[in-house]
Amino acid sequence: MQIQKFTTEVVAAVWSKGRIVHPYNPNLWRKDSCGAWMKREEYGNRQSSTGWEVDHINPNGGDNLSNLQPLQWENNVAKSDGKLVCVRTSK
Repeated sequence: MQIQKFTTEVVAAVWSKGRIVHPYNPNLWRKDSCGAWMKREEYGNRQSSTGWEVDHINPNGGDNLSNLQPLQWENNVAKSDGKLVCVRTSK
C-alpha cells in the first residue's frame, strides 16, 4: 500500500482533528477515532506504535479536509474496505 503524500498544511489540519486528551500536550499527542495514541512527529512511521496516517473517511470522497481524519497506522491499514476496524486502541 502506497502512503499518499499530503502538504504540510493538510497534515497539520488533519492532526488538529485528532482527539485531545488532557493533560497531554495536544501539539505532541492525540488519539484517533479508535482511541489509539498518535504522536505528531511519528506521521507516516509504520515502525512506531504511535505512528499515524491521513485516512479518507469515505474512500471515494476525495481529499477535502472534511473527508480526512488522523488514524493510527495499523487502524488505517485495517480499514481496507472503508469500514473502521480498531485493531489498535489505548490501554
